[in-house]
Amino acid sequence: MTGRLHRDAAGWQELSLAEQFGNVGSEIGRAIRWSTKNPEIARAAFYRGLELLDLMLDDPRHRRSVARLREIARAREVVVDFLAGSNEYGSTAASLQKYFDQFALAARSSRLPAK
Repeated sequence: MTGRLHRDAAGWQELSLAEQFGNVGSEIGRAIRWSTKNPEIARAAFYRGLELLDLMLDDPRHRRSVARLREIARAREVVVDFLAGSNEYGSTAASLQKYFDQFALAARSSRLPAK
């Protein structure tokens, strides 16, 4: 992969952790869905997801927390293992989708007006 796909790192750093993980999940879900239909589209989505995870690892807010960095790095490791490795962790498309969906739901619920 050459060059940066997502150029607005500053805008990315304004998103919450849940919003960031939710966006990563969108790319990883896209990579999984397209893996059997169009490997080129799947590969591009996979690379975009990895780039977003790398932006998360570089986010100064997350760098202050070893636990956050560990979670982000582990998510990256599991995604790479599933989509490009030997799947040593035994992940499934459903398990990855469920993991990332929880963040998307949390991000969405945090934007809903309080009742």
